Amino acid sequence: MSAWTTDEMPDCTGRTVVVTGANSGLGLEATRDFARKGAHVVLACRDVDRGGEAASDVRGDVPGASLTVRDCDLASLDSIREFASTVDEELGAIDVLCNNAGVMAIPRGETAEGFERQFGINHLGHFALTGLLLDSLEAADDPRVITQSSGIHARGEIDFDDLQSEESYNKWDAYAQSKLANVLFAYELDRRHGDDLTSVACHPGYAATNLQYRGPEAEGSRLKKALMGAFNRLFAQSAEQGALPMLYAATIEDIDGGEYVGPGGLFEMRGAPEEQSSSGRSYDEETAARLWELSAELTDVEY
Repeated sequence: MSAWTTDEMPDCTGRTVVVTGANSGLGLEATRDFARKGAHVVLACRDVDRGGEAASDVRGDVPGASLTVRDCDLASLDSIREFASTVDEELGAIDVLCNNAGVMAIPRGETAEGFERQFGINHLGHFALTGLLLDSLEAADDPRVITQSSGIHARGEIDFDDLQSEESYNKWDAYAQSKLANVLFAYELDRRHGDDLTSVACHPGYAATNLQYRGPEAEGSRLKKALMGAFNRLFAQSAEQGALPMLYAATIEDIDGGEYVGPGGLFEMRGAPEEQSSSGRSYDEETAARLWELSAELTDVEY
């Protein structure tokens, strides 16, 4: 079987797709390909000015692209609620939600509600957003929720005794915990709502995006930023290639829900998308259920 590319993406005319973090990196490339296939894409961005620039970039490649830019700061539950309310009123039905935005390996900080930023943005923000958009998703004919994780989720553990890393903080451990939470959430969403929607987890492998620079920039380290740039040039695949697992999960017909999709090449770091197995911890249903209930309590979002 030949390697899957965007040439195999079905026509998306008449479908509505919401992509978080659509102003750069994987989200921008996914937006471009959804638009090429005729979808209306809502760019959910923390910075609407950058979102507008991204939309202009896409329209330069896809004349007539149907795009809407809306403010959605995943570090603020108020912003998420306002976004969800606006999108519900404007669209009514959402065919695909791509929970893509995230931060990686940054110094400890807190969201507007006091959550550790990596856990708060990467997991809790998307948990809340999905729940608030659930009615609009279930109003579509064949809705899908695609949640972006990372191979580093295999390093992660859910530390229920110090979930917000208040007692001890390691930026990579916190990132791994948030990415494990993404997979646990995707699988639990499928278990709880699989009759009404399709929930799939994915990861991009090692793709060159702005995500790798945010940690060094937050630390003010020019050396780490330069080293990350060198690693990206030497080892990473492009953002266009890194977006393929998300696009595959969002559009391929033969998918049931509860899958984990990533690059099938060397060490699952690059290559064409395929269905894979995630870490052993990610299949722990007791942990997933406990995390779900706690996430609902923390965000005050009930499904």
